[in-house]
Amino acid sequence: MTPQAINTVGLLFHPHKPVSKELADEIGLWFQSHGVTTWTASSWDEAAVTEKMAGTDLAVTLGGDGSMLRGARMVYPNEALLVGVNLGRVGFLTECSPSTWQDTLDRILRLDYWVENRMMIRAETVRGNQVLASHTALNDVVISRGTLARAIQLETWVDDGFLTRYFADGLIVSTATGSTAYSLAVGGPILPPELRNILIIPIAPHLTMDRAVVLADGAKVTTTVDSYHGAILTVDGQFEFELQTGDSVIVRACHKDIRFARVRPRGYFYRDLLDRLVPADSPGNTSP
Repeated sequence: MTPQAINTVGLLFHPHKPVSKELADEIGLWFQSHGVTTWTASSWDEAAVTEKMAGTDLAVTLGGDGSMLRGARMVYPNEALLVGVNLGRVGFLTECSPSTWQDTLDRILRLDYWVENRMMIRAETVRGNQVLASHTALNDVVISRGTLARAIQLETWVDDGFLTRYFADGLIVSTATGSTAYSLAVGGPILPPELRNILIIPIAPHLTMDRAVVLADGAKVTTTVDSYHGAILTVDGQFEFELQTGDSVIVRACHKDIRFARVRPRGYFYRDLLDRLVPADSPGNTSP
């Protein structure tokens, strides 16, 4: 996609990190000195961000991957670009650091960037014939056991065809972006982030299928809870919804993608991944 001019920018700061608000103010002044209109809001205040997103060309999160996940859910409906300044621990999704933001944002203003499209998913919770809730995720939705350390049964269909009945601690339904998150921690495959496949990965399965399943583009996943001990739906590790036995969770790809503004080379993903999985001083890291 051809880079677009940046006229209005939203700055999403982390409300529990004072340095985030300070940096947002600094970046705001920098943008304004370049003739760009800005607005600022907490990345935890969805109502305020959603209200201001209309007409916004670029949103900048100042936090870690959690801030990027929150930002993605609020930004993608308006098709604005998203870029992150990493103030967190890992920063898989972010593009620059507090020491490099000016160079990155200057390149974006000069249209020296490329657009990375990433699929998002929507999960609907259904009880009987009623949709109780609808949630959007960039990484994953997870159905897991409740407070008791007891496995739950999860009947799972793909495109209305029965797949299997999992007996496990839970089930991860992940995007390609989420393949390097919780999915990776339980042994799932790593997918390039721009793929539109959905992953299904059981958590601690017992006497049941224990392999990850990679679904085709456009697939629908339906999972029904069979547990009288309770279960929980978690969205991007940030929202919880209590499930009852008989509840179903239906997961599909969203119609729109989230669009990241990138200035790094297009092949950054694998080098970036290795740098995080293998410490720089490790014998296994042979990068120059």
